[in-house]
Amino acid sequence: MSGQSFMWNYDAKTKDLLSGIIDDELYIIQNATDPEIIIHSTKQYADTSAFMNFISNYFSLDIDTGTIFPIEFKERYPNIWQLIQPYMATKVLRQAPFEVLVTFMCAQGLGMSVIRRQIESLTREKGILHETVLAGRPFAYHTFPSPEALAASAPERLKLCTNNNCIRANNIIHAAQEVVSGSLDLETLRDPHMPLAEARERLCALPGIGMKIADCILLFGLNRFDAFPIDTHVRQYLSGWFSFGNDFHSLSQKNYLDLQARVCDILSPELAGFAGHILFHCWRKEIKQLNTY
Repeated sequence: MSGQSFMWNYDAKTKDLLSGIIDDELYIIQNATDPEIIIHSTKQYADTSAFMNFISNYFSLDIDTGTIFPIEFKERYPNIWQLIQPYMATKVLRQAPFEVLVTFMCAQGLGMSVIRRQIESLTREKGILHETVLAGRPFAYHTFPSPEALAASAPERLKLCTNNNCIRANNIIHAAQEVVSGSLDLETLRDPHMPLAEARERLCALPGIGMKIADCILLFGLNRFDAFPIDTHVRQYLSGWFSFGNDFHSLSQKNYLDLQARVCDILSPELAGFAGHILFHCWRKEIKQLNTY
């Protein structure tokens, strides 16, 4: 899922199943006859329309691909435009806010495989085990831990799930306690009328969350498609493709905000994060030749 979700898994043995947990329910995406797919779910929907509405919302199918980049982008950067065409179908998922809050707190400075191990440990330790039969096959899966479950965790125990990082475990527990108490209202941060800077500031007030992680939470968990996270790879493509930030020796808060301001000059501000995710995916695959997510 291009580095944005850690609750989906690909079945390497059969090579035809992608399984994911959404709101405590199991979903199976099965290849039928290309390009057709079959989606199975443990959740019972009232009718096909309700199911399709859910799929459209979760996979952001309601976002018109033609609106993600401004018209001027193709004219200003024709070579980049051609390069990103195979990646225009990349989606930003509308995921559960608390899940994204915790998973990206686990993602700081670590590779994808380590992040996945942490999330798997958290779900096994604090999630709820379900066993079911779906698509004709038996499945056992753990739901993502609730805020209450993580808020009540002992740091010494939880650190075993966070790469033995006690500080990270404490930060996750503190964030969960903020959610449980109502001090951190994630639904309020989702409101598009709240200024993005204000929403980011509220997240950055939590221990263990800096500007990049806050923007990831806003983009991938709070439907703020205007949030534009900047990490090493993003800095690289901003420099390599657009000559932004070449004079920056470090990514200070001032430089971070300056890069975001420059990005809004070439991308549609309201969809800058969505477009940035496509650029990020293309850069990693086409330029860096990286295949892990």
